[in-house]
Amino acid sequence: MATTLLGVATQPVLSADSDYRIAVVDPNRVVEQSPQYEAARDALQREIEERERDLREQQEQIAALQRQLERDGPLMSESEIQRLQNDIRSRTRKVKYARDEFQDYFALRQNELRTKLSRQVQEVVVELAKEQKIDLILSEGLVYSNPRIDISDLVIERLKQEFEKNSGPRADTSAPR
Repeated sequence: MATTLLGVATQPVLSADSDYRIAVVDPNRVVEQSPQYEAARDALQREIEERERDLREQQEQIAALQRQLERDGPLMSESEIQRLQNDIRSRTRKVKYARDEFQDYFALRQNELRTKLSRQVQEVVVELAKEQKIDLILSEGLVYSNPRIDISDLVIERLKQEFEKNSGPRADTSAPR
């Protein structure tokens, strides 16, 4: 019985007279060169700039209060100095909290966009595999592949077509807050 199992285990699963099509996809290149990635990156950048501007304004207000304390401190009463110092501490804590929250939010948004794009790429790869009658598509972890079996350019082109199709005049490119 062991000999029979060994014989079955060493038999090739595929018959030698069949032709099989194998392809390779470079997922990093596909993502980086897709218009979906560029649009998502641009939308996220606009969102980041707006939030960073708000944080900078708050930081400038704190700096102005600190300058006021240094300039007017000798002329202020003890209670006014205490109130101003408490205001500065409170605002500083709020800015630190907002900055930490912003960093967490940014990481979450990046991950959401990456996941969404990965799903799109996966769908396009499967679609192309079926259309091109490709039996096996390899991706990450490759040491070498011949460029003639690399379908990354086809995937990028398909992503561009889908982006153009979905980016009609009614498309909303603004990111939710």
